[in-house]
Amino acid sequence: QVRMLESGGGLVQAGTSLRLSCAASGRTFRAYYMGWFRQAPGKEREFVARMSLSGGSTYYADSVKGRFTIARDNARDTVYLQMNSLKPEDTAVYYCASSSVATRIVSEYQHWGQGTQVTVSS
Repeated sequence: QVRMLESGGGLVQAGTSLRLSCAASGRTFRAYYMGWFRQAPGKEREFVARMSLSGGSTYYADSVKGRFTIARDNARDTVYLQMNSLKPEDTAVYYCASSSVATRIVSEYQHWGQGTQVTVSS
């Protein structure tokens, strides 16, 4: 039983920052990897970032590398996505998801949050 809830999205101007949070609950959370994905209208769900909840290793999509940072607070079962230097192309619904393996493949993530809208105006 895993529950995940994203928050922190909103409407911002290009060049500004947002921090998304993913609050998770469930007994399997600690053993999982956590990923962030995004989906723009008419497009496929896209990998953004992932991290190991135990070891802390991270991996980023090229499109966000150097701008986005994934972090965790294991004590609170919370994962964050710090998004800096936002671009209009970052506009999407952002989802957090958990996986038992380190992967960027959508279908290999088992649990998903409801998504939070991020809109970046030019």
